[in-house]
Amino acid sequence: MSLFRAETRRLTKRRFSRWLVIGTLVLLALIAGGTFLSNEAVGPEQIAAAQAEADRQYQDSVRFAEQEMQRCLAAPGTADAANYPADCAQMYQPTPEDFRPEYYMPATFSFKENFGDVLTAFVAIFALMGFVIGASYVGAEWTSGGMMNLLLWRPKRLQVLGTKLAVLLATMAVLSVVVAAAWTAIFLAVAKLRGNTNGMTSGAWQSIVLSEVRGLVLILAATAVGFGLASIGRHTALALGVAAGVVVILQFGLYLVLSMAKVPFAEVLLLPVWAIAWMNKEIKLENTASCDFSSTQGCRPETLTLTWPMAGGLLAIIFVLVVGAALWTMRSRDVA
Repeated sequence: MSLFRAETRRLTKRRFSRWLVIGTLVLLALIAGGTFLSNEAVGPEQIAAAQAEADRQYQDSVRFAEQEMQRCLAAPGTADAANYPADCAQMYQPTPEDFRPEYYMPATFSFKENFGDVLTAFVAIFALMGFVIGASYVGAEWTSGGMMNLLLWRPKRLQVLGTKLAVLLATMAVLSVVVAAAWTAIFLAVAKLRGNTNGMTSGAWQSIVLSEVRGLVLILAATAVGFGLASIGRHTALALGVAAGVVVILQFGLYLVLSMAKVPFAEVLLLPVWAIAWMNKEIKLENTASCDFSSTQGCRPETLTLTWPMAGGLLAIIFVLVVGAALWTMRSRDVA
């Protein structure tokens, strides 16, 4: 039996990996079910009901505004004077524009507008799953002594570790593609039954496919990083500990300190921000403490745009550093 086939069998037979995949699929099913139940298709009846509710709210607001105007006019010289402006003409007067029917429409799932968000949620969940599976897969091999036993009949260290990583990434790629295809089909059905598929041109579909490809890259990178960290520390706990440390120290601690010090664009320390930039092609950060004065638009905050090539570069650096370090330690350190 080839090493690749043996490692594939070892990975797919692991009970922890199986239960983690099952739990992830259950979570995704709950998200899809919740989306289906919380949305509904919009037809003439819903539009008419929204228009009626908008009219009712407008009329109620007009009556309330008239009552407040009468109180304002009667307020001078009374205890209520402090509650109203000196000029009652400054009192708010509702307009029909403030009560548009679309404000009262039921939630409906637009595939073109909303699928990007649920795709990002899918990628985030699968990336976390891949990280944990990758870390536990090689970490268990080190802690159980399986790695040392394997090297007795396969003494080529880098070949062994590289094959394990290749099997892991290939398995995660197949699983991700299959589930992503099902995820897309499910939400397409949700849109047809509980929303709409308006605007889904060939260009829109191409954009979704490219987003799914970027999501696959992110999932595989997270999986490889988990694998690499556990291999460096030769224990699953190291990968999970590093992940927890990054979240606690950088995501909350350092970011909070820099935000309190009003350091501009402290959000660049947040990994989810880079993930969003990667998935959505860009994200624009604002420094609300700054003012870029414009004679036509007044004071505008300074902005910083993070693009998907920038996020991809950061992703590549992390991947190369972690996986490279794992291969180097595998080659140079004693495995006994």
